Amino acid sequence: MTQSLSSTLSAYLTAVRPRFEDWLGHLVEIPSVSSDPDRARDVRRAAESAAEFLRELGADATLVETSGYPTVSGGWMVNARYPTVTIYNHLDVQPALEPEWRHPPFSFQRDGDCYRGRGATDDKGPALTALLAARYAMEEGLPLNIRVLWELEEEIGSPHFSEVLRQKALVPKPDSVVVSDTIWVSRQRPAISTGLRGLVAARLTLRTGTTDVHSGLTGGGARNPLTELCELVHACVDARTGRVKIPEFYDEVIPPSPRELREFLASGFAVTRFKRAFKLRSLRTADRLQLMKRIWAQPTFEVHGLVGGHMGPGVKTIVPPCGELKVSMRLVPNQRPDKIFRLLKKHVQRRNPEVTVTCEGQLAPFRGVVEGPYAEALRRAVQAGFGKAPVFVREGGSIGAIPVLAHTWRVPVLFLGLSLPEHGYHAPNEYFDWGQAAGGIRAFVHYFSELAQHCS
Repeated sequence: MTQSLSSTLSAYLTAVRPRFEDWLGHLVEIPSVSSDPDRARDVRRAAESAAEFLRELGADATLVETSGYPTVSGGWMVNARYPTVTIYNHLDVQPALEPEWRHPPFSFQRDGDCYRGRGATDDKGPALTALLAARYAMEEGLPLNIRVLWELEEEIGSPHFSEVLRQKALVPKPDSVVVSDTIWVSRQRPAISTGLRGLVAARLTLRTGTTDVHSGLTGGGARNPLTELCELVHACVDARTGRVKIPEFYDEVIPPSPRELREFLASGFAVTRFKRAFKLRSLRTADRLQLMKRIWAQPTFEVHGLVGGHMGPGVKTIVPPCGELKVSMRLVPNQRPDKIFRLLKKHVQRRNPEVTVTCEGQLAPFRGVVEGPYAEALRRAVQAGFGKAPVFVREGGSIGAIPVLAHTWRVPVLFLGLSLPEHGYHAPNEYFDWGQAAGGIRAFVHYFSELAQHCS
C-alpha cells in the first residue's frame, strides 16, 4: 500500500464508522429471509436499499432481475484499461425462529463494538465492509475498476444465479473475484478459505401400506417402512466413523496436499473450542488434524430427519404405512453432484427397489486459488489489515453461486472472509464487530492496491 493511502486510512475509518453502523442497522432490520415466501417484499426491499447505498457513494447500481429474487450489481468502472475486480456477497439471511434469541432478531442492537441481529455477520456486515473499502480506494484514485455483486438467494442455494451472469451488459466479466462470506478458525489467526464443500440433498420415501395398522395384530407380518429406511442408512454410512459405504463415492476426492495440512495445523484450530462453539458433547475423533480434515476436506453422509408414524407424545403401537428419510452429502473437490446422486440412487435401488429417491438440491464443491500472485497479494493484504499472517484453510460449508461464477467467468476467485466462529453463523444471537470491520476495510484497501500494482 502506498504511503499516502496509509496516512489517510486511519482518519477514514474514524469518519466512516457512523455510516457503517447506520447502514448495517438499516439492513439488519429488513428481514430478508429468502426461504420464506411471506418475506418476498422484504428481500426485494433489501436489494433496493443496497442499490441506494451504492448510489450514495457515487457508484452505479442496478437490480438484475431473475426468475426469483434480484441480484444487486454495481460499482465503479473508471477506465477500461484498468484491471477489474468483483466483490461477491449476499444480503439474504437465514430464518430466526430459535427460542434462544436474547433480543428480537430483526431489531438492530449496538453493544459497544458489537452489532447484533440476524444477518449482521452473514453476510451484511462483511458486504458493507468491502463496499466502504472500495469507496476509499476509488476516492484515492487507484487505477482499478471495482464492482460488487450482492445476491439475494444464497441461503436457498443460488437457484437463479446463472441467469444473473447471462446478463453480461449488467454484470460484466471481471479479471478476478474476491468473496467475503467465509469464517476464520479463531479470532487469534486470520484464515483464508481456499475451498468449499458441495452438497447433494435427497429424500428417500417408502410406502408399504395405506393406513396405520395395529402392531399387535399385524406386527411381524406387516413391513415397517421406518425399519427398512433405517436399514438403508446403515447400508449408506457407518454411524460411528462417518465413513460412506456407497460404492465409488470416494473415487474423485482430492485429498489436501502436505502444504494444506501444514496450514491446517497452523490455523489455531482447537478441538475444545470447536466443541464449545457448537455445543457438542462428544465427537467422532478428538485428534486435531483428523477433525480438521473431516470438517473441511472430506465428504459426508448425514441424516437430517426420519418422518413417519406417530410423532406425538407417548407411544402409539402402530405399524406406519409410509416413511421418509431426509439426507444430504457434503462433497469435496472433485466430486460431481450429478454423479454422486446417481450413485446414491443406484445403491438404494439395489438394496430396496421400492424406495423412491428424490433429489432436493445440488451444489458443486469448489477449489480456489492457493498459489500465485493473487494468493500472495491476498496473504499480504490480510496481514496488513489485521497485523497477523493468515493461514489457508478450507471451508466446510457451501456457497452455491461460487462454482457457477468460477465456471462461467474462468477467472481467479479468492476469499477474504471476516466472520468469526463466535459471531453465530446461522445461529441465534448473531453479531458482527467493529474490530473485524475496521481490519477488513484495511485488508480490502491493501488488496485493491496490490491488484492495481501487481495483478494488472
